[in-house]
Amino acid sequence: MKKILLKLIILFTFIFSAKADVINDIKLENNIRINKESIIAFGNIKLGKDYSESEVNQILVDLYNTNFFSDIKIQIENNILIINVTERKIIQTVLIDGIKSKENTEKILKQLKLKDKSPFDEFTAEQDLIKIKNALNRSGYYFAKVAVTVKENNNDTLDLIYSIDTGEKALIKNIKFTGDKAFKDRKLRSVIVSEESKFWKFISNKKYLDIGRIELDKRLLKNFYLNKGFYNVDIESSSAVFSENSFELIYNINSGNKYYIQNVNLDIPIDYNTNDFIGVKKTINKLKDKKYSLIEINKVIKEIDKISVSRLYDFIDATIEINEIGENKLDLIFSVVESDKFFVNNIDIFGNNITEERVIRNQLEVDEGDPFNKLLHAKSINNLKSLRIFSDVKDEVVPGENPQQKDIKIIVEEKPTGEILASAGVGNDGGSLGFSVSEKNFMGRGIGLISSLTLSEEKVKGEFTVNNPNFNYTEKALSTSFFAINTDKMDESGYDSSEVGFSFGTKFEQYDNLFFNPFFKTVAEKLETNSLASSSIKKQEGNYFTSTLGYTFDYDVRNQKFQTTDGLRSKFTQTLPIVSDSNTVTTGYILDQYLTLADTTTSVGIFLKNAVGLSDDVRISERLGIPRKRLRGFKPGRIGPVDQGDDHVGGNYAAALSLTTNLPMIAPTLQNFEFNYFLDFGNVWGADYRSSNFDDSNFLRVSTGAGVEWWTPVGPLSLTFSHAIQKKSTDEYEGFQFNIGTTF
Repeated sequence: MKKILLKLIILFTFIFSAKADVINDIKLENNIRINKESIIAFGNIKLGKDYSESEVNQILVDLYNTNFFSDIKIQIENNILIINVTERKIIQTVLIDGIKSKENTEKILKQLKLKDKSPFDEFTAEQDLIKIKNALNRSGYYFAKVAVTVKENNNDTLDLIYSIDTGEKALIKNIKFTGDKAFKDRKLRSVIVSEESKFWKFISNKKYLDIGRIELDKRLLKNFYLNKGFYNVDIESSSAVFSENSFELIYNINSGNKYYIQNVNLDIPIDYNTNDFIGVKKTINKLKDKKYSLIEINKVIKEIDKISVSRLYDFIDATIEINEIGENKLDLIFSVVESDKFFVNNIDIFGNNITEERVIRNQLEVDEGDPFNKLLHAKSINNLKSLRIFSDVKDEVVPGENPQQKDIKIIVEEKPTGEILASAGVGNDGGSLGFSVSEKNFMGRGIGLISSLTLSEEKVKGEFTVNNPNFNYTEKALSTSFFAINTDKMDESGYDSSEVGFSFGTKFEQYDNLFFNPFFKTVAEKLETNSLASSSIKKQEGNYFTSTLGYTFDYDVRNQKFQTTDGLRSKFTQTLPIVSDSNTVTTGYILDQYLTLADTTTSVGIFLKNAVGLSDDVRISERLGIPRKRLRGFKPGRIGPVDQGDDHVGGNYAAALSLTTNLPMIAPTLQNFEFNYFLDFGNVWGADYRSSNFDDSNFLRVSTGAGVEWWTPVGPLSLTFSHAIQKKSTDEYEGFQFNIGTTF
């Protein structure tokens, strides 16, 4: 509407002759704040120049575009440009009334176009009002009312007041899925972001209606179906039905048929070396006869991108052609093509008021002057997000100074990085308390400082850690830790251990998803025993000094670290003595593999560890056991070799195999609950010292049972019911185990 009026003014206000006029001077009328020099600058007016009709009209357009004037009239008399203006009033203050939180008020003000000291425009004020309503709706205030009031001040300025009545938040009572959906509602609810309102979700904002979140839900649902083989899935509609002060969300799904991949081909330019694409071909061949999956398709694209990253071919891209063959078959053709060649011109970083710019630049995989690569750029953004010092990271790639260049703009939003945490956990074998103070961005250099204290039935631990993810502004992380630990096992194993020490190490990505972590650790330990301890334990009483060098290879390709449904994690760790009173070498390996078929996730866990004393027996405090989650039902440290007096002394070797399958058919309508069945095998054996009445064997312990996990607002609650299929009389077993809160 505004643009139409402007055109009408230009068309009907001026009637000029076709002949050009020379403007020698300017005369202003009715101006209050805007002076002659400003008008000349705003209108780009050059005195002494011949101006045609169209050029005079352009002056008018330029002056209107400043938004300082509500009306402008122009005429030329005797080579003088006469400009009659009606100035817009200036907004002195923009006020938000009705929002108690200062932080939320500032967020709303940032979204508005009209600001303090800007010219007032009624149309823009109405547009800002709509922005406020939309922001409130996104926060769940679907019934919010917003009104705008203009208050005139004595100094010819205005106050702009937005009065807000938020009303009650719009709760989501039910979420339903209709149509040919192929999956149970319980599973589909786990895919989307929106949640049903339940009493335990009092801290969640996902239970409130948000139109933007519903659109996200639809995209997530579609991607889920595409990954399950439903190539022609259509999320036909979504609706929010209001009833009894709450909403029911309904998603109508037409899943269609499940498609399988029949043929897959790779087309590359004739002058490319086919040997460079062997890895791509292997990935492609794995697709044959498998169900269609967007994730698997993207794996092929990623393999092609890797070739570009390796600089074998700097500027290549991948396209895919999909052809339907019959009712449920697909032919795929991947094509490798040369893409436009772009180089990075400028990288501009905004929003880092505290964080040093070089901390951000150190996370970037491409630099100014490098060839632009989409994969590396995406990885750069993920690197910045993983620092956990920004609440938001946005990026924009725009054309550079010439057609072969790209400019990268990175906008970060810093967040408060100081944190004080208090936590607690309780289980049937005792409780634990924790307290920590941390700073994730010390001095704006991305350095993390953590000071913590944890207390449990057997252990008291104090620790101070300094973590620099970009040591000396390189890609290597450096972590240093100082700690003091007291472990009281007098009642169970006849000893008490007090340790003080420090460690430091580095970590960097050796290859895609493969991290290498070398570290050094020094510990001074005082070992005490009681009068009931066996002779073999008593003889180890004393003071010890140990310095070790260790390393870890960690390969992690899980789809998510929490509630994992696909992928694996493989981790190998070894520590070697440098200066040690016992010279113990410790080697460990874990493997966790996850696979989901037909909505059921099965995981296989392997735990292997051994400790070998090169010059003496392995010290009692360094001996091995099996973690609770690897051999359920059996108490940690309460199986394996038993010394005289029934003291469990641990072994030189520990191994466990865990098989777990979730049970989605049990209570499928319950959210945040997961039921599972497990079968565990394990043993601790191989003590390197002997005494009278010593019991050690290769006897395999086996347990089975079921468990339930409930993700409560205060933390995960875990319940496990188990039965020992095989155990020894000296083992300590618990048929029921639970834990709630945070464990330490």
